Amino acid sequence: GLKSAIRAEKKRQEEDMERQRLQLLATSSKKHKSDESRMVVTSLEGTREQRGDNVMMFPEAVAPNAPLNLNSKDHVQQEHSHAQIGPPGLLALPEPSSDNEGHKLPRKKPKRRLLREPGEDGDDRTREHPFIVTEPGEVARGKKNGLDYLFDLYEQCARFLDEVQQMARERGEKCPTKVTNQVFRHAKLKGASYINKPKMRHYVHCYALHCLDKEKSNFLRKQFKERGENVGAWRQA
Repeated sequence: GLKSAIRAEKKRQEEDMERQRLQLLATSSKKHKSDESRMVVTSLEGTREQRGDNVMMFPEAVAPNAPLNLNSKDHVQQEHSHAQIGPPGLLALPEPSSDNEGHKLPRKKPKRRLLREPGEDGDDRTREHPFIVTEPGEVARGKKNGLDYLFDLYEQCARFLDEVQQMARERGEKCPTKVTNQVFRHAKLKGASYINKPKMRHYVHCYALHCLDKEKSNFLRKQFKERGENVGAWRQA
């Protein structure tokens, strides 16, 4: 932190010195330009007077040359066009060109925060529960599904595990004893892509209670249904 503060202060001092230098250059350039314009006007008047005398003395020696063209200072003006001088003591910075616009730094997008439940650990979970609390035998309405459908997903996982075990025995390979990534891949090949590891891990203890003590599980479902609680609170209970 101390080093960064020193670098910031040093950068600020360098910017102040650069700004003062540009102001001095602008002032001297403006003064030099005004002196040059006065010299051009004076020389132009002297040239006109001399040419007038030459016309009277030598009419045939008049050359078709035009008067001194002030546009000869165009290159001087073009050189100073990039640093436009405004009021005295101020220096207008040049407008950003198309080349500079192409090298703009990309803006950092704000990071989206994952919505987590109270008491949830740091694992990746679904942002929103796709289920609602329903009583046993109740059919959910709307886009979300009930708890009977959730428990049926675990039963489907068990059937997919049996299929994977059977195929492993036929091939002489090591037989998995629990639902692993191999089972989820097999379920996806069978068209059951709605069965995924995060969802199954999220509610596995709820299904365990449903298998071990079905009466207590049903009691909790009815209780949270009457309270109008969401499935997140039911999961925590």
